[in-house]
Amino acid sequence: MFGYENKDAATTLGCALLTGLSIWYLTTYLLSPLRQFPGPFLAGWTNLWRMFHVRQGKYQVVIHELHKKYGPVVRIAPNVLDLDIPELVKTIYNTKADYLKTEFYHGSSAKNNGKIIYNLFSECNSEIHAQQKRPISKHYSMTGVLPLEPHIDEMIQYFCQRLEEKFIDGSNSTKTCDLGEWIEFYTWDVVGKATFSQPIGYLDKGYDFDKTLSTANVAMDYFSMVGQMPILDHLLDKNPVYRIGPPSFGTITNISIQHLMDRLQNKDTDYHDPSKPDFLDKFIETKEKFPDVVDDMQIVSYLMINMIAGADTTGITLNAVLYFSLKHPHVWQRLSAEIPAHDPTSGATVVSYKSAKESPYLDAVVREAMRCHPSVSMLLERYVPKSGLILPDGRFVPAGSIVGMNPYILGRNASVWGEDAEVFRPERWLRDETRETEDAFQERLRSMNNADFAFGGGSRICIGKHLGLLEVYKVIATLVSRYNIKLAHPEKDWVTHNSFFVRQTGIEVKLTRRTH
Repeated sequence: MFGYENKDAATTLGCALLTGLSIWYLTTYLLSPLRQFPGPFLAGWTNLWRMFHVRQGKYQVVIHELHKKYGPVVRIAPNVLDLDIPELVKTIYNTKADYLKTEFYHGSSAKNNGKIIYNLFSECNSEIHAQQKRPISKHYSMTGVLPLEPHIDEMIQYFCQRLEEKFIDGSNSTKTCDLGEWIEFYTWDVVGKATFSQPIGYLDKGYDFDKTLSTANVAMDYFSMVGQMPILDHLLDKNPVYRIGPPSFGTITNISIQHLMDRLQNKDTDYHDPSKPDFLDKFIETKEKFPDVVDDMQIVSYLMINMIAGADTTGITLNAVLYFSLKHPHVWQRLSAEIPAHDPTSGATVVSYKSAKESPYLDAVVREAMRCHPSVSMLLERYVPKSGLILPDGRFVPAGSIVGMNPYILGRNASVWGEDAEVFRPERWLRDETRETEDAFQERLRSMNNADFAFGGGSRICIGKHLGLLEVYKVIATLVSRYNIKLAHPEKDWVTHNSFFVRQTGIEVKLTRRTH
């Protein structure tokens, strides 16, 4: 009899909880100030809708279709609006930092010895972020990264050497090169070289020998998922009782910690030359100059942001430039006409950044590739401040709501880019004298620059922007100068997967040397 009473009580309690939860959801939905904005029905009720689409890996395509259907404002979660309004970029992503980052970004942090280590990307407090950024910001300016060019030249030269050994010389000349894979090896190795003076070793070994690359991909998959419902990160990766998983950025954290310890204990003298300073040298200097801000764990945080954001984003951009250029052979032909063939007798093995940046068509191709395929293609979330947000059509978004824009969506806004916004056309960045005046071109260029969101904007713009661009221009110019490259299967499209960073696979090519 007692057992039956317990079952009845449990059933009653379960029904009461279910009823209460249903009433809470219904009330929240009906009273939400965002109910006036259009979007998928389920998205207005639960974050599970966007978690599902993030899991599918085509989130940016889904959101783009929603904007086509509903217009510039789409409700994609109970408290989240995705905006496609270029004129609001400088309002939401400004230097005042009054639109604060949301907890979405916390998933890219790491936990070490029971303490969560926030980095420049994941730190949401604008004052703390500014305090942490100030000691190192000058090292990421173009003036600050240009002294690293010798490190980068060394790795580009080795990258070319390995491509020739594996896919051009002797019996290897008939082999197909998975160029996207080798770009990934290069970008991770060059980050190691610029940060620690030591490449990790992927170009040398030719595969993901320590599983860091695959682990980083899993970690990004995890980050993009839990970002849609941040409480999950505290239950899984940041669980205070027992870490459940899955693999996170802990591997990268350990690599950073080990290099810091080796540098402080002079155990890296076999590869580190103090006369060629790297980022770690500069970070240790900041500890001496800013002891109230920078300690060893802050240095680890700086190192992590280089590793997490510096490799994949640059690799994605390089792959995009190469893929689109090869998919449109006239683009590659024009690049080859603009960039002279490599002269082995010149003594120069790598095209300098100065020379590459002075190539107008290369510049147009790079910018167009970043527009069509930005490395980040998810909503860059921000909280609406106390004053609220008035949209251009007069509608009001209350404080505490989450708004933001997606670089992929902005890059397809027809009011900025024209009716062919979904077409890869580098010429849009150049003046066509037969069609428009100089004044008209400059006005159009200003509009495009204002909507160029590939690196974010405002006070939280990507700190590694100049380092990434330095690499992209040099690598592309060097590859064009040295090789004839053709897609092995031009009829096939690449495969992409969006985990905040949009990874690409399937860029298989045939390589031959370009004659001088």
